[in-house]
Amino acid sequence: MILCTSVSCKEQVTIAEAQKLTISEGFENPLGFYDETPSFSWQLPVSEGVSSQSAYQIVVASSPDLLPDHADLWDSKKQQTAQSTWVEYGGAALQSRQNVYWQVKYWNQDHESSKWSEINQFELGLLNNSDWNAKWIGLDTKKEKVIGSQDNILHRPQYLRKGFELSNDVASARLYITAKGVFDVAINGEDVSDDVMPPGYTPYKVRIETLTYDVTDLIESGQNTIGIEVAAGWHSGRLGWMKAYWSDTETPKVLAQLELIMKDGSKAMILSDETWKGTTNGPIRVSEIYDGETYDANLEMPNWTTNNFDDRSWEAVNAFPVTEDIRLEPKRHTTVKTKIELGTQDVVEKEGTAIFDLQQNMVGVPLLKVPMKKGQTLKIRFAEKLSPDGTFYTENYRSAQSTNYYIASEDGVIEWMPKFTFHGFQYVELSGYDTSKTPSKDWVTGLVQYSDFEENGTFTSSHEKLNQLQSNIVWGLRGNFFDIPTDCPQRDERMGWTADAQVFAPASMFNADVYKFWASWMQSVGESQYDNGGVPWVVPDVLFNNKVSAGWGDACTIIPWKIYLRTGDKKILEENFETMTGWVKYHESVTKNYISKMGFFADWLQPLPENGDNKGDTSKSLIGTAFFAHSANLTAKTAKALGKAEAFEKYNALYKTVANAFENKFFENGKVKDVAETQTSYLLALAFGLLSEEHEANAKRHLLEKIAEADNHLRTGFLGTPLLSEVLDATGEIELMYKILFNETYPSWFYSINQGATTIWERWNSYSKDEGFNPMKMNSLNHYAYGAIGEWMYERIAGIAPLEPGYKAIRIAPVPKEPLTSAAASLNTPYGKVSSSWEIKDGIFSLNVVVPPNTTAKVVVPGSVETFEENDAIEKISAETEKAEFLVQPGNYIFKSKL
Repeated sequence: MILCTSVSCKEQVTIAEAQKLTISEGFENPLGFYDETPSFSWQLPVSEGVSSQSAYQIVVASSPDLLPDHADLWDSKKQQTAQSTWVEYGGAALQSRQNVYWQVKYWNQDHESSKWSEINQFELGLLNNSDWNAKWIGLDTKKEKVIGSQDNILHRPQYLRKGFELSNDVASARLYITAKGVFDVAINGEDVSDDVMPPGYTPYKVRIETLTYDVTDLIESGQNTIGIEVAAGWHSGRLGWMKAYWSDTETPKVLAQLELIMKDGSKAMILSDETWKGTTNGPIRVSEIYDGETYDANLEMPNWTTNNFDDRSWEAVNAFPVTEDIRLEPKRHTTVKTKIELGTQDVVEKEGTAIFDLQQNMVGVPLLKVPMKKGQTLKIRFAEKLSPDGTFYTENYRSAQSTNYYIASEDGVIEWMPKFTFHGFQYVELSGYDTSKTPSKDWVTGLVQYSDFEENGTFTSSHEKLNQLQSNIVWGLRGNFFDIPTDCPQRDERMGWTADAQVFAPASMFNADVYKFWASWMQSVGESQYDNGGVPWVVPDVLFNNKVSAGWGDACTIIPWKIYLRTGDKKILEENFETMTGWVKYHESVTKNYISKMGFFADWLQPLPENGDNKGDTSKSLIGTAFFAHSANLTAKTAKALGKAEAFEKYNALYKTVANAFENKFFENGKVKDVAETQTSYLLALAFGLLSEEHEANAKRHLLEKIAEADNHLRTGFLGTPLLSEVLDATGEIELMYKILFNETYPSWFYSINQGATTIWERWNSYSKDEGFNPMKMNSLNHYAYGAIGEWMYERIAGIAPLEPGYKAIRIAPVPKEPLTSAAASLNTPYGKVSSSWEIKDGIFSLNVVVPPNTTAKVVVPGSVETFEENDAIEKISAETEKAEFLVQPGNYIFKSKL
């Protein structure tokens, strides 16, 4: 082996300041922040002289002028520790509206001090219901039940406005706002934000999120006007595929509180109350998430959010005080934004209808620039795929009409996009336009919308279809992280199905900065938990059927633990521990002699089930008992991480008891007995550690037999699939996992790619070029669950995995196998970017590694060791015939070995 390094010099005159300062789950300088007890994190610079931290000091103040020497809120003093993430605030209590400023400095491995960092800040939102003086306002829209062809409408969109006058110049203005519904707000004719469908989707009967906007630059001395559009959204619209799910929804309402500080120091508030006026006679006639939006340009109200508008014909609004039964809390993750624009790639026109192909299944809305004649109605339909004859395939949208209409008020090119709905689509069909014009690509642009997170990692390889799979995983993430983790973005669901979430959460953490997203949704999981500890199928719970399922409700134990492993932040465990224990208690309540009676969904959508059932062949009781043991084990591990010794003993003992009962009931000498023998039955037993050590080898052998029976193809559904790579990896069958991953025939990941998939599908065979669409009603072409394989691609193909929670210690151990000749990945860990890039050329394996400051890495290099170049930054741990292991300090390295 030849080893090349780029090692930091220890001699350094000055040490650079810390980088990327964040608070809590990764927020940078947030406005309207939710957490009055934040934690602080920072990264050491990638520079000479810095490999690790020996101490830190944080100072926190109410004014930047007080930093660093006169911090009035908190001075941590010098702390002799390497901790640079999730340092808990220990200062004076923080209050609603408070501005907080902070800095950090660190001491490197040689005890040399850095400069103070730049000053960062955060401003708290309204933390308590008692902070709200405003009232909920809105019009009575329940009377408008049936409108035109979109007969699922429950509430007509509203337009609400208020004029107010200020005699002084404004120094600072904050708009605190939320809705029972979704809203858009403008002041003096200017949009306050580019947020999409705020405030978002929470268990509304428990908690509604609020937003804070800095509107200082929009307020003028003298006359001002604020205008708010509000539509039903998730709160008051129809949700679910059955009318039985649609409650008699409450009329959408808005809560707005504009707080002003004048330049002379005086204060003023403009509140939503009885003095506001409203109308439902605006241009947005219909707006439903499933069904789309209708816009009548003849009803446009020019300048209605400015002072130059006559609202004397508008109605007085109804007003209701804020009560304590629903908590109002600042939004704890990012809003949905328009993140990407996709241009049309192809247009086909036929008999007055034009179909626009974006060549990527996406989620969001179209931006339309279409020529129309006065009085024409433009009809806009959506599809994920076309039927073989070129017509729209919309059967998989089920009852979701997913159709927009635009009624033109004059001749010319209209420019419009829907505001309070979203669609899942690759194709857009237009009809009702000016047919004297030839459709062109610039008529339709796809606006891709998802929660405002950034890329967190990259993966690429020498294999085109593996790269397409990575792209499909990322696009599935984008399409289904629309304020909550949804199951699909196109049909009459779009709900937070818990099983989809728990299997995909780890892969999502590699691809995107979604810690805050998951932390927020896990809060909703806890709020949705039933009194008996059960966790509903979907969160927020809109089904209200009091039903649970093993592998679904276990999201409440699996996701927090997986997030902890990838962040190192114990807060996610602390926040969810009570939910975990309640769920384990529920598990136990539906068992007899520790054998579960819970099931329902089982190994959902297992391919080629012998019983012909969507729930697959694996025993529901086996699945329920396995997840009972697994959740007890994760709850025990959580208790241990939190220092809860008594709880650890309790749940660890329970885990062992259930595991023993599981083996006695369902296995004999490592072979499944008395129930169907499936790949998933063995995967659950091996992945969750439910078999005695002497029988594990037999179970592995039987698993391999089941895989061989399937011609080395998977036969796993939602619950078994994410365990397949994990178990084969742990049992040394990585070559077999490569074979399964690179299979091209059904069922396999590449099968859908061969059929033209640009996202992950709900079914392994949602569509085939030979047989067309799967006839089943559930047939989403954007359904991220099987994208869970992305975790293994990062951790084993590229080789980046945490050895300690949060990547304080990293394992870089790629396992190259045919047909790959190269692969590379990078990941932004809490400590900085780690990367692994390998290539095989002429029998020589080359591995490029970057290890971030304040971490260490165990690098496992395949191949024979011939020579080794000693270096202070690298310690050889072991060398075998097939591999060598090294303990590596931060830096950039190139390893070469002979395969």
